[in-house]
Amino acid sequence: MEMEFSPEELAFQQEVRTFIAENYPAQLRGKQDEGDELSKEDFLAWHKVLYEKGWIAPAWPVEYGGTGWTPTQRFIFSEETARAECVKLMPFGLTMVGPVIYTFGTPEQKARFLPRILSGEDWWCQGYSEPGAGSDLASLRTAAVREGDEYIVNGQKTWTTLAQHADWGFFLVRTNKDAKPQEGISFLLIDMKTPGITVRPIITLGGEHEVNEVFLENVRVPADQLVYEENKGWTCAKFLLAHERTGIAGVASSKRGLEKVKEIARTEVDGDKPLLSNAFFKRKVAELEIDLTALEFTELRGLAGPNANKGPGPESSLLKIKGSEIQQRLTELTLEAVGHYGAPYFRGFDEGDNAHPIGPDYAHRAAPTYFNMRKTTIYGGSNEIQRGIIAKMVLGL
Repeated sequence: MEMEFSPEELAFQQEVRTFIAENYPAQLRGKQDEGDELSKEDFLAWHKVLYEKGWIAPAWPVEYGGTGWTPTQRFIFSEETARAECVKLMPFGLTMVGPVIYTFGTPEQKARFLPRILSGEDWWCQGYSEPGAGSDLASLRTAAVREGDEYIVNGQKTWTTLAQHADWGFFLVRTNKDAKPQEGISFLLIDMKTPGITVRPIITLGGEHEVNEVFLENVRVPADQLVYEENKGWTCAKFLLAHERTGIAGVASSKRGLEKVKEIARTEVDGDKPLLSNAFFKRKVAELEIDLTALEFTELRGLAGPNANKGPGPESSLLKIKGSEIQQRLTELTLEAVGHYGAPYFRGFDEGDNAHPIGPDYAHRAAPTYFNMRKTTIYGGSNEIQRGIIAKMVLGL
């Protein structure tokens, strides 16, 4: 595997770096520096800039609006956006349902949905998990019954990220209760404005309204919004989850996070010396950096391997496990580094309070981020489930 970028790749890296510097929305940088919660419009601001440039979907096939970049160019783009701390693009349309639609959808579905995913006109959410069906997703009970040209959907989904903003959702529903669990599931695209849909907030440990419960009561869904075949939705679900798990690895953003931990530890003191000179803390940083480097090389091997253009396979489970564990360790180290300034109570006394937070700016989000990242080893299929996939599909046990 060639570890040095070619002159052409270095030129591309500089092009990306220059474009970000000149075009990243200034209002986002201001909000991010203050640690303010980003709105739907904030997320879409950067999305639309990349869309206008033609860089919004690097991994999509060119015929559907992709860039035609090589795997290495996609890696460079990911590295540069993380280095510049660009706001993350919402994955639900671009890296989850979009690939499902252009792989399994009808020509009419591709023409209807893909352009609006690219432009940001449609914001998507994911209706997979249920109160009794999380990592054991095949046990889901939300039901869809065919009546003429429609499905009537009843059930409940939970942990639905940013559903309060969503225009559309992709839902797994049971269409055959008598079949084996995986064989009776279908994949439906549902307009979130359809009568019978109720979205209720779940406030997380970090104090954010990020996830929701979604209730569906006699929701009528046109049958032409079924993707692939009835009762074959598990095929779509597995395909989508492989893409999700690869994205969860987050190598580029973790590399930037590690640099920030080091910057904090050089500023914070332990006695009369920088925290980074503390042998125990320094060892934790070194161990984390070793693991992150190993994960990066694993990802690079995938980019350079013979299956690089065939989409993610079972190896995505390995990336998900290690990537999510590294993200949690990063937030733990950050919280440890900022010390008592990381206490969540120091953000303000009440919601809407205009008192300036106590402590350095880098400490304000340490605790909320730590609490929020407890989820990474659970969502996308818990890490215990991923180890089972590796044992069966990779090791053949």
